[in-house]
Amino acid sequence: MNTLADSPLTVAAARTRRVWSKRWPIAVAVLALFGWLLWTVSARQALLLLVGVGLGWALAAARFGFTTGWRHLIEQKDPSGVYGQILLLAVLAALSMPLLAHFPETQAALGPPSVSLLVGAFVFGLAMQISDGCGSGTLYKAGLGVPLNMAILPLFALGSFAGSVHLNGWLALGALQPVGLVQQWGAGTALVATLAALAVVAVGVGRWSGQRFSFRSMPRRWVWGALAMAVFAALNLLIAGQPWGVVYGFGLWGAKAATALGLFDPAANAFWSDPGHAERLHQTLLLDVTSITNIGILAGALWVAPKRPQDARPLTGAQWAVGLLAGFVLGYSSRLAFGCNVGAMVSGISTGSLHGWIWVPMAFMGTLIGVRVRRRLDF
Repeated sequence: MNTLADSPLTVAAARTRRVWSKRWPIAVAVLALFGWLLWTVSARQALLLLVGVGLGWALAAARFGFTTGWRHLIEQKDPSGVYGQILLLAVLAALSMPLLAHFPETQAALGPPSVSLLVGAFVFGLAMQISDGCGSGTLYKAGLGVPLNMAILPLFALGSFAGSVHLNGWLALGALQPVGLVQQWGAGTALVATLAALAVVAVGVGRWSGQRFSFRSMPRRWVWGALAMAVFAALNLLIAGQPWGVVYGFGLWGAKAATALGLFDPAANAFWSDPGHAERLHQTLLLDVTSITNIGILAGALWVAPKRPQDARPLTGAQWAVGLLAGFVLGYSSRLAFGCNVGAMVSGISTGSLHGWIWVPMAFMGTLIGVRVRRRLDF
């Protein structure tokens, strides 16, 4: 006999109370930091915190995994995740390119075609499959409480810092000037060309998987996740004046830690002695655009965590060792490649940077190998 205590409504209410009991401290902390930023730092940084929270919420609630989407296409011939990423790129390009044209103070996510880009993107694609996360994936999964990604986060920052220290040496191997399609062709032509190229990619994905693009067949989370992230990323561009990025914040955290410990002299390094980077190194992290959105992404994922608990499979010692090493390599290679799936692919392509279109095939070739390594290690 069912009792009132066992009724579905009672069980649902009890679950809601448990979720909110875990969420309210997060909400209080975010609101307190928002108010403090608004009062002592700037309205821009306060708003960017909320943008980061929105991005983290969308990533975690939709389980919008760039890494997983690529892996499912390769292993299961499931194109849903990649179609979701194409939708994100198309909508964000339609929002971002007009902003770049009408607001001269906004900047595209430009990176130079270079040996550094080729090597970095390939290695990044390989490492992200082993560590099961790109830059944004590492952040939001760490916020969800996935043990491996939580452990990888500081190693990602250390690797990104190491990559920044060596970046000029890599660029000396060969680099061209960055190419921005909006600057070269204008927003209208650049947008048409970008959408046409994305359509070609969608056709190629359909032939690879045997499933043509269709909103009806796509899981809803990939559609609403793509749309939500496009809106928040466009707001990032409008408010910050630069596209959404992740990797630079990690490298800055590592550089600040190494400098504070007396292990690094930024004046002796070409990258960190650059006036712009040197200024950020000596400022509080709360003034850095990428750092504040990274913090927001963690908070947004923490908000989702009580609703979507993670039951991570226990890893062996060897798996932990390989995963942590992959996390460091992930950070190092992302700096060489001028971004991860967010900074290079999403922000690069959506703002018309040629380097984003170079990054994708190189990273995908690395992923083809990374998926096989992951399978061999039984992750």
